[in-house]
Amino acid sequence: MIELALFGAGRIGQVHAANAAAHPSIRLKYIVDPIESADRDRLAAATGAAIVDAETVFSDSSLPGVVIASSTDTHSDILLRCAQTGKAVFCEKPISLDFATVRHVVERVETSGIPCLLGFQRRYDTNFRFVRDRIASGDAGKLEHVVMHTRDPSPPPRAYVERSGGMFRDQAIHDFDMARYLLGEEIATVYAVGNSLIDPDIAAAGDIDTAMITLTSRSGKFVQMVNCRRAPFGYDQRLEALCSREVLYVENRPQRGVTIADAGGFHSSPPMNYFIERFADAYRAEMFAFVDLIETARAPLAGIRDGLEAQRLAEAAIASMTRRMPIDVDANWQP
Repeated sequence: MIELALFGAGRIGQVHAANAAAHPSIRLKYIVDPIESADRDRLAAATGAAIVDAETVFSDSSLPGVVIASSTDTHSDILLRCAQTGKAVFCEKPISLDFATVRHVVERVETSGIPCLLGFQRRYDTNFRFVRDRIASGDAGKLEHVVMHTRDPSPPPRAYVERSGGMFRDQAIHDFDMARYLLGEEIATVYAVGNSLIDPDIAAAGDIDTAMITLTSRSGKFVQMVNCRRAPFGYDQRLEALCSREVLYVENRPQRGVTIADAGGFHSSPPMNYFIERFADAYRAEMFAFVDLIETARAPLAGIRDGLEAQRLAEAAIASMTRRMPIDVDANWQP
């Protein structure tokens, strides 16, 4: 039985706690969250975990792993403590909102040799995995062009926007990661435009709610990203990969797989409400992958270096939008 500690009892923390509790090889031993709340207490009661402070976790030499689902500003410090104490870690993105800190943490984690899985859950979605594997195998032919749509069902509150790090670091970072994952190579050029077209509160917070980003890979392939904080019909998450022999599509997943037909026409179900529901299976698969990482050292689909490179692209997109020009990116580029 693998004992784990969970940092953060918020929305995503509850998802990971439920998946850990349901896993036959995991016992959730500790929950660390300094904010007293009914949700935290219910989570502890439901999982049988003790509510403790961070020092209790890091002084427990028998505890092999940690799940970081706390606020973004805590990720880097917890990762460094995991590296110092030799604990495997499953960390939600991003590593930090400060890119210099990201680079420092990645270096320390890699030097320590601790196992580390980064929470880019789309890599664990069966549909995205199928597309990537079909491209990698050559069955679809040469990949030439990828188009991705990511739109939230509604804008987040201003308080969230102000601490999120901005749309590129918060939302679009998943698309930057998926671009690297599908292409199997690094990005050479980033060109981004963005504006606040939907919510005046987002503009007042100094962020954007609508963006389009064009990426060019080192071999000349293209990725077009469409990102937005609102889709009138709900959560919008789609992908199209144009290859020389096939075009591969990942469509929105409906709440019901039934179409109703009547005199007024054909009526299909709306898409799943938000990313928690849409990627529920992927989140469960991540927890299984974390167990494999601890037990067998099987490499995760997304590691600490992938967190660095996805954020490098997010920072380049911010620079591109600010300077109104394409940004050339290499392994040494930094904002």
